Amino acid sequence: MDTVKTDNRPILALMYDFDHTLSPRDMQEYAFIPELGMECNDFWDLCQEVGKRYNMDSILAYMYVMLKEGKKRGMKLDRGTFNRQGARVELFEGVDTWFDRVNAHGEALGFQVEHYILSSGQKEIIEGTPIADKFKMIYAAEYVYSEETGEPEWAAMAVNYTSKTQFIYRINKGILDVTDNKRLNEHTPHDMRRVPYTNMIYIGDGTTDIPCMKLVSTRGGHSIAAYTGQRNRVVNDMLIHGRVQFVAPTDYREGGEMEQIVFSIFDSVAAENRNIVLNRKQLDEALAFNG
Repeated sequence: MDTVKTDNRPILALMYDFDHTLSPRDMQEYAFIPELGMECNDFWDLCQEVGKRYNMDSILAYMYVMLKEGKKRGMKLDRGTFNRQGARVELFEGVDTWFDRVNAHGEALGFQVEHYILSSGQKEIIEGTPIADKFKMIYAAEYVYSEETGEPEWAAMAVNYTSKTQFIYRINKGILDVTDNKRLNEHTPHDMRRVPYTNMIYIGDGTTDIPCMKLVSTRGGHSIAAYTGQRNRVVNDMLIHGRVQFVAPTDYREGGEMEQIVFSIFDSVAAENRNIVLNRKQLDEALAFNG
């Protein structure tokens, strides 16, 4: 999938982790693991054990365990099952109305606002949540499904904390098709890229989001570390060491700190854009006057 920009408004892109950022727990814990008849800690311990035994990436390990345990315990495994389980995923307060409020504020400033998921969780479960249609793209772990039985056979995509960064480059250039690596790696002048880094906001909950946060921040964008409950040492260290610019509680309700920070970023980007336009106008006038 490529995105051809037909709207002349500048784009603001918000990119989110999912588990512990938009939802309080790992998404498998709401329905998939209970339907297996397992305790959550036992499931994740098994994933860790399998990863160590086979020297597997942790995302591939949990995807493998989901398939193996699901088949062993007689669970019907197909895309519909995962979508249905996604409907039971809980969201933090305010998330259900967050996107409409953010879009309205951005549009009032003259922006086109887009939302993206960059998650190590499972895409098919996210697609079953009530907010799935709010995202332009959902980049997450995904299975290949049998054309005959509809059952998952193996991984089509596994997204870990470092591979997440490729999707930021895709959003920047507007090359959203994950199979198109050739054009992604070709040189594209910065003024021809669809979403400037300065117009990006990354929201994540912890250390596994640091590569994305650091990439966005060092390129002139904005990053927010979300935390649940009291501010903790992890998010404080991220702020102290310049890995994020802001921290905010996982409260997405109207008027909350998360909204205030995002709206303030929108306002600052809008002001900077106005300054750029004014500078160009005055420069053109000066060149014309001097002949």
